[in-house]
Amino acid sequence: MYDFEEVDVSRSILDAYHGKFQQALQSDVVLVGAGPSGLVAAWRLAQNNLRVVILEKRLSPGGGIWGGSLGMNEVVVQKEALPILQEAGVRNRAGGRLFTADAMELASALCLKSLHAGAILLNLMMAEDVCVRGGRVTGVVANRSMLGESLPIDPIAFSARTVIDATGHEAYLANCLQKRGLLKNSLDRLPGEGPMDASSGERFVEESVSELYPGLWMTGMSVCASMGGPRMGPIFGGMLLSGVRVANMVLQSLAGKNNDDDHGLS
Repeated sequence: MYDFEEVDVSRSILDAYHGKFQQALQSDVVLVGAGPSGLVAAWRLAQNNLRVVILEKRLSPGGGIWGGSLGMNEVVVQKEALPILQEAGVRNRAGGRLFTADAMELASALCLKSLHAGAILLNLMMAEDVCVRGGRVTGVVANRSMLGESLPIDPIAFSARTVIDATGHEAYLANCLQKRGLLKNSLDRLPGEGPMDASSGERFVEESVSELYPGLWMTGMSVCASMGGPRMGPIFGGMLLSGVRVANMVLQSLAGKNNDDDHGLS
């Protein structure tokens, strides 16, 4: 005989979520977008004992992994990305010069790795804006997906030492800065990604990871969308490698900031 009432179920959910949400309000890194690049970055950063919060506007994290190409749920990676799959415990198969893996297995593994490393993932949470103070991004303004888009509901702010834009083709956080004239380029908008060139796009999305604005880092397809890199199409190795690269660069940046703070520098 089960001995509980309906209100016990509701109270358990509210208590657990409230505690998780409280922890998420202030962190070392807020990462917007739980696609392949974002999940790998969160996994790596949390592994290094940083407090990491992931905001994902959709119900299911994983971004474009789930659908593969044309709904065929296999993903393609190049050999350079195989160590990431192997560390995540994802099986792969050789197919000519490339390798394939089951999309369901990869998405599930990256979610699990990031969570087990200690990252907090809040789904159905969409970014509305960024917080900027003293010429630096200091957090993300977020609202409930669908509700915030259709009803006059005020958002909430998540504070962080560093913010990562992993919103993919939208490059949403970068666009928040651009529309206010805070990014200096010759256009009145972000350049957007170029035509498909898979191998060049893979290199670009990894090698061009950077801090676009103080406190705001770009990874994954957000790199191409904000810097005019070529589209790479249905191959995911560059996305995974981009997540590793941005995590390493953010770790170095925060370590340097800690050293400056220790010496009384701002």
